[in-house]
Amino acid sequence: MKTMNINKLGIISSFIAFSFLLSCSMIEELEYDVVQNPLQMHGGDVTLQINGKFVEKGINAKAVAEVTPILFCADGNEIPFQTEIFQGPKAAGNGKVVPKEGMSFSYSSTIPFQKSMAEAELKVLVKAKMGSKELEITSPKIADGTTTTPLLIELDDQVILTGDNFVRTNSFTKKAVINFAKGKHNITSKETRDTDIKEALDFISSSMEEGSRINVLSIDVSSYASPEGEVDLNTNLAEDRGKSAMSFLMSKAKRMKFEPAKEESFFNVSPKGEDWAGFKEEVSKTSHEDKELILRVLQMTSDVNKRELEIRNMAKTYKFLEKEVLPQLRRSTITINYEKVGYSDEELAELVGTNPDTLSVEEILHAGNLESDLNVKLKDYKEAQRLYPNDWRIANNIGYVLYMMGDVDGAGEAFDKALSITDNPTVTNNVAAVKHRKAGKGNDDIISYLESSNTSESKYNLGLIRIEEGKYEEAITLMDKSKTYNLALANLLAEHYDVAGDIIEDANSGEANAHYLKAIMGARTNNSEMLFENLKSCFEKDASFKDRAKKDREFVTYFENADFLALF
Repeated sequence: MKTMNINKLGIISSFIAFSFLLSCSMIEELEYDVVQNPLQMHGGDVTLQINGKFVEKGINAKAVAEVTPILFCADGNEIPFQTEIFQGPKAAGNGKVVPKEGMSFSYSSTIPFQKSMAEAELKVLVKAKMGSKELEITSPKIADGTTTTPLLIELDDQVILTGDNFVRTNSFTKKAVINFAKGKHNITSKETRDTDIKEALDFISSSMEEGSRINVLSIDVSSYASPEGEVDLNTNLAEDRGKSAMSFLMSKAKRMKFEPAKEESFFNVSPKGEDWAGFKEEVSKTSHEDKELILRVLQMTSDVNKRELEIRNMAKTYKFLEKEVLPQLRRSTITINYEKVGYSDEELAELVGTNPDTLSVEEILHAGNLESDLNVKLKDYKEAQRLYPNDWRIANNIGYVLYMMGDVDGAGEAFDKALSITDNPTVTNNVAAVKHRKAGKGNDDIISYLESSNTSESKYNLGLIRIEEGKYEEAITLMDKSKTYNLALANLLAEHYDVAGDIIEDANSGEANAHYLKAIMGARTNNSEMLFENLKSCFEKDASFKDRAKKDREFVTYFENADFLALF
């Protein structure tokens, strides 16, 4: 970790003065560097690191010294770090032996952060013994404690709104069949009165009515012949049947003034010739006891001409073929290709408020997703839930709106309902986000939810927890796609000051907390102009930050600065 301020402080004169006053020469000289001054809180802990040196003959050969750094807090608390024991080469004990020529040492101790540590001074208590002589010395302040900048995190866990599967324009087909007599391609008047033909024509006619949402795009005609005749004749017959069907439809279109179908280009006529596949299908539908035998004979006969002969012979024997099967194959299948245009966004917005029962779940969800007013949005989703109570998306989106409205408890109930219906990355993230907000910090359960979600939102939320844990580089990696205040905070804590400043600028954040971060950047980079300008802007937007700034050890070197004091 890069050191912000390394203050080399000597207590040589202090030790000598105390030693002389007490007529004791147990400790002569001790030098040290405090690695971080002021001390810093990260991941809920405070770590003190000292690099020290006993000079030559710095400790009496028979002396033992217990060294304990202590935070003396403004509220009267005294919070010790780990005690380290040093002793001369002739002293009895288990301390670190300091040879006659002296030695360097590194000290490190980590303790849990306590609130009172934010206003404290670090001093060193030394208890020295040599025989019957004892000496207790408390040094002057050697460092300040403690910066708590990680606590500036804003729990802005991201939740996910579920999209809808609404498609405004959907494609469909409608079919009808024109049947023909054996060997014929003309269409009888009786055939034109069949129900499916009348429905097809009525459908085309209704598509032209004002307000219709049907748009007929094209018509396909697939024409066939039964396979008991000669191949060439059947091929031609299928072509003629296709043309007849098209001519019939064109004449009807002209009469009903359906302009697109007056042109041949509107039709796709596809003659299929002999319908062997249809023959097998129709035979399979029958209940005749020999149908399997008939199909097996056809499958064993690969030559087309021989197969046709077999069909003719079997038709003489099996009268059901001529009555039930072959007539179904002499046909033209008409396929009307059309699209149905759904309600416009404006129509959906009105209908969801006036007549939601007429809408599908996708339509209501779409209307809700488009709505910007959170109160109306919530009303739309609740209507959807009334009609479709088992759709997890609706419960999830109700939770989303409540969360955005600040009702975290209500959001949690809605997300839990969604989770009871299905477990997926969206719901898992949202449940974890609420748990995190309510708990105020991460835990193993929340982390497990977020890791299993693996969405961009869950990664951001996991990044918040990594900031809480003091894992700033990991937080930056997780949150990098979201240019937010918290990403700026993570970069500041990782000492990427330029990046942190750029993120705040990119986010165009003029909030008080953003100005406060920039003030800290100014203090850490010795840019007093940045410090003062941003503290001033921060206090103008939120005066409550004054109480924090007065005591914030990020600004400790400015505590007696006239320009700093003038801000309060």
